[in-house]
Amino acid sequence: MAEALALAEQAIALCEPNPRVGCVIVSADGQLIGRGHTQQAGGPHAEVMALRDAADHGHSVRDATVVVTLEPCAHHGRTPPCCDALVHAGVGRVVMAIEDPNPLVAGQGAARLRAAGIEVISGVGAEAARELNIGFLSRMERGRPWVRLKVAASLDGRTALPNGVSQWITGEAARTDGHAWRRRASAVLTGVGTVLDDNPRLDVRLVPTPRQPLRVVVDSRLDAPLDGRIFDAPGPVLVYTARPTDERRAAFAARGIEVAQVPGANDKVDLAAMLADLSVRGVNELHVEAGRKLNGSFVRERLVDEVLLYIAPKLLGTGLDIASFGPLEGLADAVALRFVQVDRIGDDLRVLARPQAGERRG
Repeated sequence: MAEALALAEQAIALCEPNPRVGCVIVSADGQLIGRGHTQQAGGPHAEVMALRDAADHGHSVRDATVVVTLEPCAHHGRTPPCCDALVHAGVGRVVMAIEDPNPLVAGQGAARLRAAGIEVISGVGAEAARELNIGFLSRMERGRPWVRLKVAASLDGRTALPNGVSQWITGEAARTDGHAWRRRASAVLTGVGTVLDDNPRLDVRLVPTPRQPLRVVVDSRLDAPLDGRIFDAPGPVLVYTARPTDERRAAFAARGIEVAQVPGANDKVDLAAMLADLSVRGVNELHVEAGRKLNGSFVRERLVDEVLLYIAPKLLGTGLDIASFGPLEGLADAVALRFVQVDRIGDDLRVLARPQAGERRG
């Protein structure tokens, strides 16, 4: 299963919106004879790739054990069902990490394998498999992407000086690592304030990638400059707005920029509705790199699933904070998080924290 999980990681940034799946096939005498991982959407799934690998090397898979990180699919999409391919190949056993929550599968793949006389074992490597597909599971189970709030800050919690200068608080290693997290996301989101202040590209540049994630801008009135670098960088861009003027909508349309209107309270973008729409568009992981106001809105509405915080060993004193929300009545009202992982990245720290039970909306 460790080998299968390592193969699944190779599908990051390749197979969206499909889940990242790895598969290995072990012969009846214990030899590893096939390997594969999910290809681009519409391409072969991990099980088919492993079966092909075994065949290409002249190996029979009769009575072999198939180890896969997700339940084999049971539906006709852009590819035939993987469970049928395994039945046809005559494998003897399937060991899967987790069940596929996709309503089109949801246990049906395992059931069809068992009906064909194939032994099915589930739960091996389940935690690692869930982490690898945490966004896909969120989209299938909750109808919204997994929301990751990424922030770079000083040791005293400042993301910028009072004049807005923030480049660079953290070091080169942390910035490269941040691009690796962008790479694994289906979409990278920011607010119009960041577009106006920093003119970012928000693409993946510092690590290799087979595709650019969707770039999303929250812009209630379509104030973003049409010559902004975010609109010129490679890859698709989507702008969410609330109540723009007809003139601005026409200007964005003339530039070929897709605009989605999801009005909420106070003529602001309805963030929850936006997440639901992104889910329909196939976004699994949403990587948020925004300013304190939009960060505060995500936190206040309990829409953040995890915080990815890079901490530089610097004190900036007066400056901009991580997320503006509140004021709170007491410490008991704080958004309670739990540390999931703390690592040193170059001279900086990388902290991954998630809301404690009851803090995150369903």
